[in-house]
Formats: sequence, structure tokens, C-alpha cells
Amino acid sequence: MTELKNININSRTFVTDINEGTHTKHGEISSSQVPHGNGSEDEFIFGGNENDATKDNCVTNPMIYGIEDKTPIHLAIIYGLQQVLLSLSATIAIPLLISRNICARDEDVNDVTVKILGTFLVTCGIATFLQSTFGVRLPIIQGGCHSYMVPFFSLMSLEKWKCPELNNSTVSAGYNITPMVNMTSAMDNATLAMNNVTSTAFDSASDYDSDEVWKARIRELQGGIMLASVTQVVIGMTGLFGVILSFVGPLTVVPTVSLIGISLADIAVENNKQQWGIALLTIGLIILFSLFLKDIQLPVPAYNKEKKCHTKKLNIFKTLSIIIAIGLSWSVCAILTATNALPETEGKIGYRARTDTKLSLLKTAPWIFIPYPGQWGTPTVSLASYVGMMAATLQSIIESVGDYYACARVCAVCPPPAHAVNRGIAMEGLSSIICGAYGSGGATTSYSQDIGAIGFTRVASRLTFQMAGLIFILCGIFGKFGAVLTMMPDPVVGGIVTVSFGMVISVGLSNLQFVQLNSTRNQCILGLSFMMGIVIPRWLYQSPGAIRTGNTELDQALLVLLKTAMFVGGVTGFILDNIVPGSEEERGIRGWREHTIAEDGVNVMDKTIEVYDLPWITPFLKRHAPRWIPFLPSFGGYPTCRRCRRKANTRLC
Repeated sequence: MTELKNININSRTFVTDINEGTHTKHGEISSSQVPHGNGSEDEFIFGGNENDATKDNCVTNPMIYGIEDKTPIHLAIIYGLQQVLLSLSATIAIPLLISRNICARDEDVNDVTVKILGTFLVTCGIATFLQSTFGVRLPIIQGGCHSYMVPFFSLMSLEKWKCPELNNSTVSAGYNITPMVNMTSAMDNATLAMNNVTSTAFDSASDYDSDEVWKARIRELQGGIMLASVTQVVIGMTGLFGVILSFVGPLTVVPTVSLIGISLADIAVENNKQQWGIALLTIGLIILFSLFLKDIQLPVPAYNKEKKCHTKKLNIFKTLSIIIAIGLSWSVCAILTATNALPETEGKIGYRARTDTKLSLLKTAPWIFIPYPGQWGTPTVSLASYVGMMAATLQSIIESVGDYYACARVCAVCPPPAHAVNRGIAMEGLSSIICGAYGSGGATTSYSQDIGAIGFTRVASRLTFQMAGLIFILCGIFGKFGAVLTMMPDPVVGGIVTVSFGMVISVGLSNLQFVQLNSTRNQCILGLSFMMGIVIPRWLYQSPGAIRTGNTELDQALLVLLKTAMFVGGVTGFILDNIVPGSEEERGIRGWREHTIAEDGVNVMDKTIEVYDLPWITPFLKRHAPRWIPFLPSFGGYPTCRRCRRKANTRLC
């Protein structure tokens, strides 16, 4: 047996085979552990072989399936479904809100809802597949972006888009929501009204075309989103945002990423308060499976050509902790619903823990619905819609970049290089253009809760997230199937997002290991960044009319940005970290960018940079493509004095 030695490098442990001189990053399955082949189930062993000499030398929290690992198809489908379930509740809130605020008839609202919902799920699936395959290439789910709802309500409040008056009665929107709506309350209202729509007051006049009324409004929304997304593509392809990244350090990343989870805490509260018992049960089950039972292997049936039918032991509690917790908690809700242990009156605590509160959506959902570009007509554009959507787009870019860093950190790979960030931004813009063309009513962005879930499931395989994209598409096309998944009780959703958002916060804070925390400079910058990110958005939610520049579009843009906690906190940290004097060691920049260098000088994370390369064509691009194209792997970087570090023979990601 070969001698093994653990090397600890800034909280990362690598198993080194001294006799053979190989280096295996923990969480990565080496060629000696897994034979190369067709990717069958037997060729991939969860957690390694029981007799593997490296097993006892492994640290906790490994990636069972790394980004480049190919999971068996049947497991990829299950893991993909797990990620879809995490993001569905937040995604479906957007089409529910849109369909009830575009002046559709009472009798048409449910039909409009299921069509927009189906379209939105299909476009989210396309966006997820494109981003994980050709974009930043990290395991990230692309779901509905709530930031676009703020300019949507602002747009619908304009005189031009107010619902028409018929027979002295006004056709009103579904909810009394102001343009500066709190998105948590909006999502709450959308779900509550799903079964009891009494929003509109249409007259049956023959000269009134109700379809044209709501289609005209969604076409205006389409045009604004598409034009703003074109701008996002330009920002990504020209590398404008990537220039800023050369000045980003841990004191910028920590508040940016951590405030994602902190700012979304209201979503967890709104779902958990419906039935705290169910929410705590879900949280407890996730903790039990992912932390306490993670090393327990259970026998499961398997089959291959050599062994035929047999059993093998797998760590199913570790990889399927969330989906098992969902299934058990959902079952408890079903039992409580069947026994009438939960209240039947809408609005009472516990009502939304019932499993029959969203049956109307299941009944009205079509068996098959195939959306297509331009299905509502030709999109229209106005300055108001473009400016509003552009403000939301800038917020989405900032949030996504923070998610890229968080995801890389969770997956134990080096931070995304400039070309990957630029490509991710451009691909997100392209995906939002597709959303606008199809008429989904919204745009997409990266979902933080799914990133946090990777830390618990230890499944970061890109194939899993590609499968999640395909599941999204199938949910949109097969309406009944998608409707079933959207019926998850709210307290179950609350328990999941509580754990996931907590994981996102901790991922952001983990970057502090490179910073000198005993420095007064760093303490001041860090504390002020967090406080500004919490105080400014809270002030604006309490005082929606506080910003008045005299220009409605500018007011709207400033409100969208300043009500985004991660933007305020991240910008505060970015400015202070770059203007307050401090050495690179004190700021944590040197340690942050060189944390992959082992004791013997070998960059053990060198291979992780390859996860950002484009499939199939990267070797050709690196040989022949120009080095000045910001979104290609051949990109040589921005002109910066930091390139002189190469003289010190420092190999950076």
C-alpha cells in the first residue's frame, strides 16, 4: 500500500501519493479510483471504494461529483429534479403576478396564467442549459428574475397602460400593488390568489377585444426586456464589466455574496410562517441527512452486463438529502390535509401547508403546450420600458457575478476568469432575449438557493444541471406535470430556502480566511459594507418616495439599484477597499489569488481552470483565436499592472 500524506492549504486538504508523486484534489475522483469507460453506474462509486486507502484521509464536505464528472443518466435526472424543485416556487411567482396584472378577463385569467407559466418554464430550461454548457459553465440554475417585476408594476401604473373603463367600471389589475412593491409580498399575494381570482370587472361588450388588451401589455414588456438584454449581451461580449473584476478582492466579494442570502431572508420568513412545524421538520431532515447520515451507505439495486442484477451501496442520504426531505415533508402535509388537521379557511396560519390549495392550476393546465417566439404578436418598445428594464438588468448582472464566485467557491474550483464572467453575462443576456421573444413576461438570472444546495448534496456535475434545464422544458411543454411540481406546500419551500440561503451566506463569509481580520481598516470596511447593504434598501422600502430627481425613469432606475442589498454593500466594499491604503497581504488579495499553491510549489488547482473552457473548440481557440476577444478562453487579460506578478513565477487561476 502506498504511503499517503495530507497537505492542508488554507483549509483545503489534498491527498498526496508520495510513492507515485500524484496529486488528487479532495472531492475529485482520480483515475486510480474509477476506471475510464462508458460512464455506467458501476464505473462511478459514491464516496469511493470501502477499502480505498484514501477514505480515512478525506476531509469533510467533498464534492462527490465534480463539475466535469459524468453522472449516470438516471442519477443525473434525479439530481436535476432536486435542483428544479428548489427553484420552482420562486420562478412560478413571476408569471402568476404578470398574468393577474395585465387586464385579462376573469374567465381568461387561469388560461392566460398557464400559458405564460408554460412559456416561462420552457425559457428557464433553455437558459439553464445554455449557461451551464456555453456560458460561464458552472453548475448554475437560471430562474425567473424578480428584479424585473419592479419596473413592470411601474410600467403598468402609467396612464397609457391602465386597464380600460367599460360602462363606467374600471378593469383593474389583480392586486393593489404599487410600483415599488416588496417582492416578498408580491410573491405571497400571487400564491394566495391562485385559486380565488376576482380581479377584473370586464363588460361583455362585443367591441372589446380582451385578448388584445392583455397581449398589448405583455408585448410592451417583451420589447423592454429584449432591448435591455441586448445591452447586457454587449456588456458581456465587450468585457466592460470584466474590467472592474481586476480590482475586486475578498472585501468586495464577502458582502456581495453574503448579502444575497441576507436580503432574501424575507422569502424564507413568508413561507415558514405559514406553518413553522412543517418548515422546521424540513430543515431538520435536511440537516439529518446531509450532516449526520452522510456517510451511511444503503444497498440499492443495480444492473450491468457483467454482474447482471446485483446490489451496491450508495451514499443516497448525502446526494439526495434535499429531495428526500421534500418527499417526507410533503407526505406529512398530505396526511395532515387528508385528516383535516390543517385549517380549510384561506388566510389562517397553516392553510398554505395544505396540499390542495393549488388544485385549480392543475385542472386548468393543458396536457401539452408548445410555446413559440412571437406567440403574442410583435413586441413593442418605449423609453420608459427600456430604462426600467435596464436598471433591473444591471442589478441582475451584479447578482449573477456574485453567484459565479459563490458557486466556484462551493465547487472547490478557482474563481472564474474574466472570459468566463464575460461569457456568462452575455449568455444570460441572450437567454433573456429568448425569454422576451417567446413572451414569457420576464427574464432569467442565476439562483442562489441552488448554489447553496450544492454544498449539502455534494453534486456539482454539469450534466446534472443540463438535465435540470431539460426538466424545466418538459414541465413547460407537459403542463400537467409542471403544475404538479408547483403544488409543493409553502412551508416545505420555506425550510429548503432557509437552509440554502444560509449556505450562501457562509460561502461568502468563507472568503474572510484570506483577510487580516485583526486590521482596523478591514474591520471598518467590512462592517460598513454590511450595514450600508442592509440600511439603504430598508430605508427605501419604508420611504418609497424618498428619491425624486424630477425624472420618473431615473427615479425608477435608482430605486431598483439602491434597493438591492448586494449592490449597495458590494459597491461600498469595492470603493473603500480600493481607496483606503492597505497592502495586498492585509487586504487578502494575495492570499485569495494564490490559495491554490501547495507547499511544494505545485498549483494543485491548476486543472480547475479548465472547467471554464468552451467544449470541443477551446484547444483550437487557444492556438488561433485573437487574445483580445474578452469572452473567449484565449483572452489574454486586461492591461493591468498586476500582470507583472508573473515575474515572481506566481501561477494564478
